[in-house]
Amino acid sequence: MSTDLFSPITVGRLALPNRIVMAPLTRNRAAAGNVPQAMNVAYYRQRVTAGLIITEATQISPQGVGYPATPGIHSAAQVAGWQAITRAVHEAGGRIFLQLWHVGRISHPSLQPDGALPLAPSAIRPAGEAVTYEGMQAFVMPRALDRDEIPGIVEQYVQAARNAQQAGFDGVEIHAANGYLIDQFLRDGSNQRTDAYGGTLENRARFLQEVTTAVCAEIGADRVGVRLSPENNFNDMHDSDPQTTFNHAAGVLSGFDLAYLHVVESDMITGSSSIDYSQVRTAFGGHYMANCKYDLARAQQAVQSGAADMVSFGTLYIANPDLVERFSSGAALNTPDPDTFYGGDEHGYTDYPFLGQ
Repeated sequence: MSTDLFSPITVGRLALPNRIVMAPLTRNRAAAGNVPQAMNVAYYRQRVTAGLIITEATQISPQGVGYPATPGIHSAAQVAGWQAITRAVHEAGGRIFLQLWHVGRISHPSLQPDGALPLAPSAIRPAGEAVTYEGMQAFVMPRALDRDEIPGIVEQYVQAARNAQQAGFDGVEIHAANGYLIDQFLRDGSNQRTDAYGGTLENRARFLQEVTTAVCAEIGADRVGVRLSPENNFNDMHDSDPQTTFNHAAGVLSGFDLAYLHVVESDMITGSSSIDYSQVRTAFGGHYMANCKYDLARAQQAVQSGAADMVSFGTLYIANPDLVERFSSGAALNTPDPDTFYGGDEHGYTDYPFLGQ
């Protein structure tokens, strides 16, 4: 039997019925206190036919917050809110991982406890603006983390993974992509440290390695995935040699026997790409999940050729809760409405029609 997008696969301790994954999608629809609410339950339950659901990025601490109305996993109320979601997904036969998120410098004092400066590996202000409750505001100069603070941030990831287990998740995905804290350590455009966390490839990957080690020790490597984005320029990110940097990062992760490595395979805004992702896949050696502007044909080709074991879909899952069924039957896809992607109510969130409606 040939392997294709609809073939089952075992990932860690999970048996997935297909290789179609719902990518993490920030939707800015958490309730007060960054607590998941009833419409979030409906949203995830609608998408349970995905082989795996990866939740929207979820902050590991109050310090990790970078956007309004995004959920957390650091308070009892947030854990309870997520419990309602995992219960609904599991009762409907689905599987779900929580994405662990610390935004680092991509925040604003108005979003931070006591109005503090955002934290980063180095005091380098990103170009652009932060999304705040008062509207768009220029990013500020972040405060560089002291070396003795870093173990405390690692512990925030551990506690968040522990809370995710309490909330009923099947596993977690460590968000090391898209210009957030771990990515800021990895890339030399945002990391100019001169201590053990900066300079060489080994040093810049140290924070990723320490977070992954600690989270795997807490919940088991077979419940952990990691997401990387070697070429994504989002959040003013760049690296002088992304091929070498991320081949190394994938090699570091190869030693953990993770559930999967999830890779954004181009710049997510332009779609442009110049590195060889087969090298990243080879360096990792385990289950490889591809992402970024895939359609059905390209995803099928990636899985059938062995370029990827799974493919995650973002925008298509916003508009098509029954994406698996539409792909398998060749049905037309709903058209996404970008005006309703971020914030708002059920409109553009849980009201996209299923086949036959």
